[in-house]
Amino acid sequence: MSTLTLNVSTVSPLGDRVFLKVNRAEEKTAGGILMPDTAQEKSQVGKVVSVGPGLRSGNGSYAPIDVQVGDQVLYAKYSGTDIKLGNEDYVLTKAQDILAIVT
Repeated sequence: MSTLTLNVSTVSPLGDRVFLKVNRAEEKTAGGILMPDTAQEKSQVGKVVSVGPGLRSGNGSYAPIDVQVGDQVLYAKYSGTDIKLGNEDYVLTKAQDILAIVT
């Protein structure tokens, strides 16, 4: 069996997909109570790590994607594919599942 080693720099999304680094969920409640990992909700905010070329139109050109590398974005709750590289969590999702850019 072969082993595949992935680094963030080796992941290049295809089509209209976007590769996001998921922000860590809050570990404390507003009252200061520490929450265990099993009780924490998955964060819906992430940082764009890489962007695909976009969808190809009928004439062969690509439609650009609205986000750029480095943008903080809010994405749909159950969208994309969860990926774990080392100790970091990532999501590979379609551009249409990105709801907003967080400024």
